[in-house]
Amino acid sequence: MYGRNDLRASLAPQPRAPAPTGFKKASYARFYDEAPQERSELADSWYARGQTMIVGYSEAKAGAVFERIGQPDEYAIILPDDGVEIEIGIAEGSMVAEGKSVAFVPAGDSSVKVLKGGRILRLFTARAEDLAQKCCNAADYATDDPNVPPLEAWPDPVGGRRVRVYPGDVAPQQGRFGRIYRGSTIMVNFGDGRVGPRAPDNLSPHHHDDFEQYSIALDGDYIHHLRWPWISDSTQWIADDHERCAAPSVAVIPPPATHTSQGIAPGLNRLLDAFCPPRLDFSLKPGWVLNADDYPMPSPKEGAE
Repeated sequence: MYGRNDLRASLAPQPRAPAPTGFKKASYARFYDEAPQERSELADSWYARGQTMIVGYSEAKAGAVFERIGQPDEYAIILPDDGVEIEIGIAEGSMVAEGKSVAFVPAGDSSVKVLKGGRILRLFTARAEDLAQKCCNAADYATDDPNVPPLEAWPDPVGGRRVRVYPGDVAPQQGRFGRIYRGSTIMVNFGDGRVGPRAPDNLSPHHHDDFEQYSIALDGDYIHHLRWPWISDSTQWIADDHERCAAPSVAVIPPPATHTSQGIAPGLNRLLDAFCPPRLDFSLKPGWVLNADDYPMPSPKEGAE
């Protein structure tokens, strides 16, 4: 049940997944309360994962370099703040991303050179096994989530191998939800957040049948409210979560838990939501995905879900 004026209430119903017989608990990574998994003179990096995706969060100075050798599939880079600048290079060429922006980087070898320091998010699929092993919550995924199907990438982008960079400050538009970009493996909703606590009488509890939501807190303080359904096997019931996480942090919300996140800080509360693979329901809404022309949707025979 979405809150007042929440545009997600207009999403088309999706085919229901089989009734669950068991559940996965949510996983929370509080980067502000943990030592980084990688540390150097120029960058500190933290990693957390879910069933399908890895979140890398870095605080980097100019001169830092992040390399991927033999990356198995496309990954995403998000610059959440103004004043940050990076150069993303692959064999076919390089692109500069500056200020608030979203980039998608092809599989294979790549490098990210920090030109102006700040916060950098890198989102990978869980097929990046070297990074999966580093995650602070890796033990939470020693067993698979029974309600998340195996990851299947969406079609390759139009125009072949190159780095694609998109602005993260596109103006809001009436009838369009958020600021959504998709690649072949990952979708991000790059919002602006809101100042002040969210009204407790206008939350948006909802659920997803068969995909995770990665809620990445960039600013502020949140309570993630989650409730799992009761099934006939009471040994599989999970108690409600009302988990408080400040920024920076990641909440991995499993299906089919009903969930909503409540910003509670007096200043800016800002989440970035990510999904792996991209969401079909968001993609079916005309105009919602800002780079839809670059990244085709699967045809029905390819299995869009």
